[in-house]
Amino acid sequence: MTKRARINAASIRPLILGLLTRRSMSGYDIKCFLKSLNWLMDSPSFGTLYPALHALQENGLLTVETVPSQSRPPRKIYTITEAGRQALQAWMEQPIKPQASLKVFLMRLILASHLSQAGLRAFLEQRRSQVSEHAVALERATEAMDEGGDTGERLTFDYGLSLATAELAWLDRTLARLSQPSPSVEAAEHTESSVTVAV
Repeated sequence: MTKRARINAASIRPLILGLLTRRSMSGYDIKCFLKSLNWLMDSPSFGTLYPALHALQENGLLTVETVPSQSRPPRKIYTITEAGRQALQAWMEQPIKPQASLKVFLMRLILASHLSQAGLRAFLEQRRSQVSEHAVALERATEAMDEGGDTGERLTFDYGLSLATAELAWLDRTLARLSQPSPSVEAAEHTESSVTVAV
């Protein structure tokens, strides 16, 4: 979990499609967004990003428009197509392997708005199970270490356990929040109840 997730040309394609559902973007725009998450996962180089964009274009999942500029070189603006939206949804609906990497988790988390409420809960519950197993393994490994063991190794295990504990706390809070009825649902139920009483 402490290792930043690395992104390659194939794996970032769903993420690119998801970002383009928000608005049309240039390759530079996408690069800047991913760079803002560099402390969580490595930002892809332009040498990785543009081949992914070209592959998506060749497959008809996005279109590109060249926008001229007086003061700068022309910008290529990418827009997702309907086929791209369908491909993204198909990827979002695929089950994640039990031992999925942090990279896969983060990419789907960024695109969580494309999941149903039940799908998001299931996704986070799966992650919680994975992190919980990881925390137990770290605890056992720490307990098995000799008191006079290597300081660096002990600190590393302690660091990993601290990260796992913090993530479990975040997952518990988030799952609890998702389990609460949304204001819109509560309002609808209140309206329905009021109508029933009035009748």
